[in-house]
Amino acid sequence: MSSTHRSPKWLPRAAALGAAFVGLVNIASTLTPNVRWRGHLLLQYEPVQAMRLFHALALPAGAALLLVAPYLLKRRRRAWQVALVLMLALGLFDLLKGLDFEETVLTWAVAAVLVRGRDAFGVRHDRITLRSALWRVPLLGLGGLSLTAVVAWATEGHPSWGKVVRETGDLLLWHSGPIHFRHTLQIQHHRLAWVPLGVHLIEIGTLFAIAYVVFRPLAAPRGLPGVGAREAARSLVERYGRDTLSYFKLRADKQYFFSDDRTAFVGYRIENGVLLLSGDPVGADEAVPGLLEQLQAFAQARALKLGAIGASERMRPLYESLGLRMIYLGDEAIIDLQKFSLEGRPIRKVRQSVTRLRKAGYSAELQPLGELDQPTLERVEEVLEKGREGAPERGFSMALDSLKGAEHAETLLVLARDEEGAIKGVLHFVPCFGRPMVSLSFMRRDPETPNGLTEFLVCSAVELLSERGLQEMSLNFATFAKYMHSPQTPIERLLGWIAAKFNPYFQIESLYRFNAKFFPRWEPRYLVYQGTLGLPRAGLAAAWAEGQLWKPALPRRSA
Repeated sequence: MSSTHRSPKWLPRAAALGAAFVGLVNIASTLTPNVRWRGHLLLQYEPVQAMRLFHALALPAGAALLLVAPYLLKRRRRAWQVALVLMLALGLFDLLKGLDFEETVLTWAVAAVLVRGRDAFGVRHDRITLRSALWRVPLLGLGGLSLTAVVAWATEGHPSWGKVVRETGDLLLWHSGPIHFRHTLQIQHHRLAWVPLGVHLIEIGTLFAIAYVVFRPLAAPRGLPGVGAREAARSLVERYGRDTLSYFKLRADKQYFFSDDRTAFVGYRIENGVLLLSGDPVGADEAVPGLLEQLQAFAQARALKLGAIGASERMRPLYESLGLRMIYLGDEAIIDLQKFSLEGRPIRKVRQSVTRLRKAGYSAELQPLGELDQPTLERVEEVLEKGREGAPERGFSMALDSLKGAEHAETLLVLARDEEGAIKGVLHFVPCFGRPMVSLSFMRRDPETPNGLTEFLVCSAVELLSERGLQEMSLNFATFAKYMHSPQTPIERLLGWIAAKFNPYFQIESLYRFNAKFFPRWEPRYLVYQGTLGLPRAGLAAAWAEGQLWKPALPRRSA
């Protein structure tokens, strides 16, 4: 495991508090008189001008520590480096400005803690190059300085530039300069009394902007995988993709992270500061632990939290060994194709729907996607589009994003046709390699078709897939299904009641009840999150990734 994992979790918090405390102590020290006898003793070794200089240097250095402290909490490596330099300098300033031994001991003691705990600050930064964002720092500083100078120049009838420069410096140092704004307000009736406060706000804002640029973490990859990476991912899915969610890692909108030996990988997306995995890792079992350790180090170096949606129970030991937490998210409905039957009273409503549709002339057929002719494929896509009824396309971990592409030619479609042979409903299944099973990707029907067509499609799929030699079918994922079908505690019953109340917005209960019609086997899936308070952050990331919640975004420029 990386050294980051061995560092105490409390160290960044303690370092941030220590740096802030040291900064405040040094600011207070510079604003209070020296101990007289210490000052007299120091005058034997340095002039009074030097003492004043070190007083002046200690104040901004202490303030800079306050600015750096929040980034220590975020484990930024560059913040650790800057804080260490500031503390070493402050300890020296404390001695040279007034023999303040107490402040020096405190400052250097906190610096020693930072040195000892350096491995805890693992968030990396972009290298300083000619194209680095770090070069924006002088531009930001120049911008704040120029704006201050313009404000000063636009007073008293445009004063001389010498007077402007002096006033600009005095404003930035929070001193009164040669321009008297309140006097200007009274004599010339200009509303300029706010200028000093406005300049100070500009100054503070510029400092925060500079800190953001200097300490922002290493950027996560933005580009999608290339052809080589996609071919490698597909090869691993075909060899190891037994899980019902493995195939969905081949969506075009996912990024990939491979183990060093390229025998395992994960598909992920970054949302809300969370590196969110799609399902379980795919690859050789012996490669997965190392892959997750490398992935956690990758995320930590970029100030990202690690999470996963749709994780299976078998991954719990590995995630917990990395300090991650798992919470129940819902159940996947698995239908045993060999045992499924339309006989019996409990399933009579489904049987009645199937019988009614067959009498109305509906039929079903199973077709590999790659064998469809172009007109049929276009009609399938039309039904998929109509079936959304204007809703945004959803899915990340449990659906494909498109039927297009020769790489999905082996996936299967169950098509429902009306009495005239027109396609009215579609089920799309992807393979689970290494086991006789398929997983549902799309389930859509033309909104103008009669009720019961979806039930007809599912029952037809059971029959057709069974004839093809398959044994199981993953139907749908039902969020919080356990809380509705078998709650065991008052809290679980309450959550089930809440899920029912939110059904009009998220169809949580409706989807569960639809799945339950077919008496499936329920297999739990989990949401993985990092940190005691990381659940809301990971939950929002998952909702954004799956398209269940609207995500605010800046407007894009038109081409």
